[in-house]
Amino acid sequence: MLKEDFVWGVATSAYQIEGAAKEDGKGESIWDVFCKEKGKIYEGQDGEVTCDHYHHYKEDVAIMKQLGIKAYRFSLSWSRILPDGIGHVNQAGIDFYDHLIDELLANGIEPYLTMFHWDLPNELHKKGGWLNPDCVKWFGEYAKVVAEHFSDRVKNFITLNEPECFIGIGYVEGSNAPGYKAGLKDTLLMAHNALKAHGQAVIELRKYAKQKIYVGYAPTCGMASPETNSKEDIEAARRYLFSIPKEGMWTWNVSWFNDPVFLGTYPEEGLQQFHDYLPTITKEDMELIHQPLDFMGQNIYNGVTIRAGRNGEPEYVERKRGYDRTQVGWPVTPECMYWGTKFLYERYKMPMFITENGIAVHDMIAMDGRVHDPDRITFLNRYLVEVKRAVESGVDIRGYFVWTLLDNFEWDKGYSARFGLVYVDFESQKRIVKDSGFWYQKVIESNGGSLKKARNEILHLKPIFKENIWGGKRLKDEFGYEIPSETTGECWAVCAHEHGSSLIREGTYQGMTLSELYTTHRELFGNLKGEQFPLLVKIIDANHNLSIQVHPDDEYARIHENGSLGKMECWYILDCPKDATIIIGHHAKTREELKEMIENKQWKELIREIPIHKGDMIQINPGTVHAIKEGTLLLETQENSDITYRLYDYDRLQNGKPRELHLKQSMDVIQIPHRDYVNEKVESYFGSNVEELIDCKSYMVWRFLVKGEQEHKMNLPFMIMSVIEGNGFINGQLIHKGDHFILPHDYKSFHLSGAMTIIASAVKQ
Repeated sequence: MLKEDFVWGVATSAYQIEGAAKEDGKGESIWDVFCKEKGKIYEGQDGEVTCDHYHHYKEDVAIMKQLGIKAYRFSLSWSRILPDGIGHVNQAGIDFYDHLIDELLANGIEPYLTMFHWDLPNELHKKGGWLNPDCVKWFGEYAKVVAEHFSDRVKNFITLNEPECFIGIGYVEGSNAPGYKAGLKDTLLMAHNALKAHGQAVIELRKYAKQKIYVGYAPTCGMASPETNSKEDIEAARRYLFSIPKEGMWTWNVSWFNDPVFLGTYPEEGLQQFHDYLPTITKEDMELIHQPLDFMGQNIYNGVTIRAGRNGEPEYVERKRGYDRTQVGWPVTPECMYWGTKFLYERYKMPMFITENGIAVHDMIAMDGRVHDPDRITFLNRYLVEVKRAVESGVDIRGYFVWTLLDNFEWDKGYSARFGLVYVDFESQKRIVKDSGFWYQKVIESNGGSLKKARNEILHLKPIFKENIWGGKRLKDEFGYEIPSETTGECWAVCAHEHGSSLIREGTYQGMTLSELYTTHRELFGNLKGEQFPLLVKIIDANHNLSIQVHPDDEYARIHENGSLGKMECWYILDCPKDATIIIGHHAKTREELKEMIENKQWKELIREIPIHKGDMIQINPGTVHAIKEGTLLLETQENSDITYRLYDYDRLQNGKPRELHLKQSMDVIQIPHRDYVNEKVESYFGSNVEELIDCKSYMVWRFLVKGEQEHKMNLPFMIMSVIEGNGFINGQLIHKGDHFILPHDYKSFHLSGAMTIIASAVKQ
């Protein structure tokens, strides 16, 4: 579980939201210049106005306040405070951030201040920028100004945001400001200087701070997750995460930018690989970089899957065709949040904040005037579940910041990518909180308790088949199942039993058994108590008469069957011959008469038969004598128990021997005199268009007759559904006769359409 003081926040950066690019003495940044270059930014757009946060900060803080945001991670514009990067301090810039900080604190929102988020002052760029060793001194001077003016109210500071990106994308790849494509030697020097600048900033922040402050650093990178939970795959993923890339953008790695900061050394692999291109690295350099920090920030968006290949070497696992991706094409890999933070914490042992995580979506204002962004909600939920999983496994994650509060200027993508919880009309500057913003509000209010722990998906099941001496082949003929033989008597359609457990046929949990799923993801089933899945659904093909039997109740089974449960079941007649009968009950008036009739084998006199017809529903309580007669095809819903006492088997032989009878137990538990079950008809849980068939102490059973469309609400731990006739859709998914599936706990509503009959069941709450 998350601690009560877990920090729930949102993140932004100065150039992406502030606007006011030429107001109140602000100097140019490399982004102001880069955006003027033709063809560099989507549709020639720029950040001169963007969200105009400079003039709308009070409104934006008010939105955060209403949404219950606890912390705001924002960056300073270096050139708004120091127009030339050094020297003259622009009081108007200081005033803006003073007002913003005061407004945040007045509304109960904790500021998390990032010093540098990619917008290097252009005057410093002209002097060589990160290539100039004086950048260490420049950044230190900037840190001093920041501490002197803001540390009386701000406690949390972050030095650099994503050096992997501002060096890699800005100077290696060249697609971001300043748009250079420098060689390996120069970019290695830039990275080294940036890390030294970080260290100098930590020193200056602590030296000039006006109260106790907490200082961190916010790198990024793609994370690595193991293909399986095997030790080999986990170790391969860990090795891959901290390896140095042999090709591609060299900056895109974890260890080169993290090891010096948190461990005090560059990784040996990189030192060897870059040997001929490295700048001079002194002991003093490493001491400067390796300043004591209070926390590690980590920006996590996606990752790769790794397996152990030959000799245990990490091997990349190709993504599945049609894999989930965001509007900007980034893969959606929530598991990387768990594995990434786990591996990082194991290596660096630092308290951690997720300083960025979010998704770009094709957002638009709907006809109702709102912005519905279910994909963002799904994304954030899935990643936050992995944050909780990491915390519960021992990773010290202290907070989470959504990227981002507002739709903004998304660097070279301009305004084509919307990441915000709040929609911004960039023409009018009107703000509209998206559905995801209100969803995040509930997450914060519940401290993560409102998160769905698993995808809200239908659990389609693969049946198990059982051969019996009385079985036939109608399971093949009627339902098209591939059965093992023409003496197949049972289709265990939904089962999680020691004698068989259905497989999940598709989706997130494909290949898992229902037993495994019930054990590991109890939330899918409403967090029911009890060690085993409560129900079992079968189709029975009685090609010949079944044995006459009886089931005990819970108390008898607990005492005489090693603590087992008794058994209650019901039969829905799918088909039967004309004038068919079924055995339900007996004619004995007393236990003595019962014993005498059994001992004298007066089965014809003892056994009670009743007529049945297609569509009948028969409830069989513990203590009820019962048997299915030949030619009957039925759907059975039962408690998940296999305690059955055989009373009579028509003197049949199996493998040359009579099957075992259980006369003593049968006489102990048979109800005397027999009483037919009477269903207490009440208004159906689902309303008048669904027929309630059974409502007993253990389960409820319904018949859905679908002709056209139906919409239903559900508030059950889960519901089992079996299509017994026809075909159609459930929530847009095609289903047909012979399909069996479970609607898990989070299915609060579902839509049916087509022409079909469904038998559904649920445990009694």
